Amino acid sequence: MADPELEAIRQRRMQELMAQHGMANQSNPEQQNAQEDAKREADERRQMMLSQILSSEARERIARIALVKPEKARGVEDVLLRAAQMGQIAEKVSEERLITLLEQINSQTSKQTKVTIQRRRSVLEDDD
Repeated sequence: MADPELEAIRQRRMQELMAQHGMANQSNPEQQNAQEDAKREADERRQMMLSQILSSEARERIARIALVKPEKARGVEDVLLRAAQMGQIAEKVSEERLITLLEQINSQTSKQTKVTIQRRRSVLEDDD
């Protein structure tokens, strides 16, 4: 991946951080439109990069995941983009390879639930 793509991702992240901290000026409509255009352009670049490194079946699977858990799909996309930028991905990622990546991420982030049952004794019970 080229350096302009990395710079676009950095700019988008900086805009998100500025928006979270209230530093973005919402009173200026021209600036707001420019920010929206920049965000849209960064999303288009992101989708273009993903289409280059993912097979059509893998893109469909991520799209289905995004319908249910958008934050998880975004995280998987980020992992894939970082790996591609580091040169760790040589060919297109197949659906099977994506499934193994998802399983690895699930095993790392799995939450364990513990259920404890406390029985209460009723006044009417006879335990003589």
